[in-house]
Amino acid sequence: MTTFGLILVFGLIYALPAYANPACAVCTVAVAAGLEIARKLGVDDGVIAIWAGALLTLIGYWTILWFDKKGWQFKGRNAILMLLSFSMIFAVYWKDLVYTPKPILIFYLDPFLFCGIVGALLLIYSSVFYQWMKKKNGGHAHFPFEKVVLPVVALIIAGYAADYLQLCAPSADTAALTLPADGSDIYNFNN
Repeated sequence: MTTFGLILVFGLIYALPAYANPACAVCTVAVAAGLEIARKLGVDDGVIAIWAGALLTLIGYWTILWFDKKGWQFKGRNAILMLLSFSMIFAVYWKDLVYTPKPILIFYLDPFLFCGIVGALLLIYSSVFYQWMKKKNGGHAHFPFEKVVLPVVALIIAGYAADYLQLCAPSADTAALTLPADGSDIYNFNN
């Protein structure tokens, strides 16, 4: 189910046309600053994952722009670069987190990964929404820095929701489970 969910999400990302490039320098700095501020304040992992997903998506967009400047073209390039960029989120699982999937809506994913995907999709769709609003307004933004404000506000709202729902909080089962460091009680069936 996890693999199917990931394939479905990334398939939707790949199928969408690129209406806009949200990888402006101001957006990148705003997302990076938000991620670092959240870490320093000890914010819930779900909030950090939302901002990390958005930041990794921006890195993917910047990589695509760099490939465009170099003239490097190959089949499926944009999808491959975005997947490689977003896959950097798995580096967190290498050392800092343990992949512990749980049911979230219709998915069975680790909450940190789920929040990262939500952050990436929010950044992409807020850019699409901005382009739609700009087109409806005669090609002009409604207010200065609207292109930056929309994704940042969307990420803040999603972060608040993730914190309120405590998606990344340990469940009661895993919080009560404590094993000795040497692993001696792993296979104790006498309990």
